[in-house]
Amino acid sequence: MGRIGTAFRAFFRALGNADIAHQIDEVLAGGPSKPTTAAPPPAIAAPPKPEASKKPARSEALTLLAALQREARLVDFLKEKLDGYSDAQIGAAARDVHRDSSAVLERMFAVRPLTEDAEGAAVEVAAGFDPLRYQLTGEVAGSPPFRGTLRHHGWQATKCELPAWNGTEAAQKIVAPMELEVRASGTA
Repeated sequence: MGRIGTAFRAFFRALGNADIAHQIDEVLAGGPSKPTTAAPPPAIAAPPKPEASKKPARSEALTLLAALQREARLVDFLKEKLDGYSDAQIGAAARDVHRDSSAVLERMFAVRPLTEDAEGAAVEVAAGFDPLRYQLTGEVAGSPPFRGTLRHHGWQATKCELPAWNGTEAAQKIVAPMELEVRASGTA
């Protein structure tokens, strides 16, 4: 390490250790540059790294689920018992959840089809294909290239921008907070 690195190491060691600071002082004052005893000088170690403030971690899946609940009421919709509702009522609710969930996916992931080919189109899959890009079904035998009919165009995220979470450790698994309507004092 060069002289600049040595100077930095000496500076930080002197800050953290009075004995080292005294030895450096002696050397700078023209004193002995080597120890007068047979014992080796104490090693100059790197300064201790300051501990980064540890923020509570939250699963990105929970962050997405919380956004879908907050903006589309998806969890409410899926957890609701539907027995007492008519098909028309369920359909109306599903329309809103569908629209708002789609908006969340678009904002965070900009999901696009893997191909512009229409379903039902003839497609050829070359040798060396990515098995995560293609799911082959039907009578798959032999070696590529494979020829078949496109049954689903697939999806891919063109971005991934989840909102940053800055809550507490106790709240890291909360998907939606309780809602409490507060009334003026003395009213029921």
